[in-house]
Amino acid sequence: MPTARQGSFRLGRIAGVDLYLHWSWFIVAAIEIELKSGRYSSVLWSVLETLSLFLIVLVHEFGHAMACRQTGGVANTILLWPLGGVAYVNPPQRPGAMLWSIAAGPLVNVALFPFFAAASRFAGSQGWEQTQPDLYNFVLAVKFINLILLVFNLLPIYPLDGGQILRSLLWFVLGRGKSLAVATVIGFIGAAALVIYSLISRSMWNLAISAYMLMNCWSGFKGARTMLAQEKLPRRQEFACPSCLMAPPLGERWKCSNCSQVFDTFATASVCPNCGAQYGKTMCLHCHQQYPMAAWVTGQHATARAAAADPQGR
Repeated sequence: MPTARQGSFRLGRIAGVDLYLHWSWFIVAAIEIELKSGRYSSVLWSVLETLSLFLIVLVHEFGHAMACRQTGGVANTILLWPLGGVAYVNPPQRPGAMLWSIAAGPLVNVALFPFFAAASRFAGSQGWEQTQPDLYNFVLAVKFINLILLVFNLLPIYPLDGGQILRSLLWFVLGRGKSLAVATVIGFIGAAALVIYSLISRSMWNLAISAYMLMNCWSGFKGARTMLAQEKLPRRQEFACPSCLMAPPLGERWKCSNCSQVFDTFATASVCPNCGAQYGKTMCLHCHQQYPMAAWVTGQHATARAAAADPQGR
């Protein structure tokens, strides 16, 4: 999957979210328009159907972005490319925050479904199939586009929304690392099944989607192994990340950007012991958020330290 700025151009900004469109989208759109041309009397309807797909995907991705922001996370970029859309979301590394950030996308399609279903019934009741066949076919096509996107995204195959929702639910029980490992293994099985189906049906498009899923499953599985190794490290229980609430690991694991010395920032109060560089914020190795050292002190220890510093309670 390309990054937001790799081979794409910026469309603009909506609600503080930068929108990018990959150049390959135009090639796929042109192919789709050509394939749909036999359905309508004018190519303009094919163009309109393709643009409707674009808008539905865009609204879906905005669902992810806005939900992520509600959890206190960061979501400033959306990329649209041939395989759909990607909202670059970074919610707090907690299962509930992740679950809401991912589930909000499909919920947008659920909210749109009654509207499109009503439009379809209205078109049928007005006899548009005979009097305005192009408009009738367009209304039906948009309804099914939204439905297909919803059903496909909910497949429990990582990294589809369904696979990430499954991972978030497992996170409550298994923890961060094990939940990702299980979700990616299930994703491998689902993607392999889709590969077989693609070969049988001779669908290059489904094969490309399968390859994308397999690559993401492999990347996710490697990430899960790293997480599991990190979870076994001894921790400083007197500190906790304000975002993910994870206690930082013991040992020299932070690298000075000034002299490249590796040191334990919690043992030296955010000061590099080699060159004396002082850091105003410390990065969490779990969720990669950065906070001042004072924000890392847990409530119990913060009270104890404050009392030790000022025994008279001033």
